Amino acid sequence: MATSTLPDSLLQEANFKATTSGGKGGQNVNKVATKVELYFDIPGSKILSDEEKELLIEKLHTKISDEGILRLISSEKRTQLENKEGVKKKFVALITKSFSKPKPRKKTRPTKVSKEERIKDKKLVGEKKKSRAKIN
Repeated sequence: MATSTLPDSLLQEANFKATTSGGKGGQNVNKVATKVELYFDIPGSKILSDEEKELLIEKLHTKISDEGILRLISSEKRTQLENKEGVKKKFVALITKSFSKPKPRKKTRPTKVSKEERIKDKKLVGEKKKSRAKIN
């Protein structure tokens, strides 16, 4: 069910939390909760199938807690609204990338010209090294 609407519908199951953050902003940083954290409970999701849950846990294991909670943070901007939009974009991109299948690699062979160039370069390097040798 990896459609383009899936990450958007998963946002409805996500929880957001705003906290104070460090960084630029001066005194504003100490007073206003601008950092936004997104929490998504993968095992508790009602939208995802069991296979999709396993796939997400496998691919995002470095970003997931032991309980299966995905946690993303955004604190780059100075307002809570901008950070919330930023963390939503991160989430959608992460989920979309996790569900996309990698393009299979096509086997290729080196061309005749590239083989000849490689041999020519090897011979040049060999000649250069021979010229450095001591003369008897």
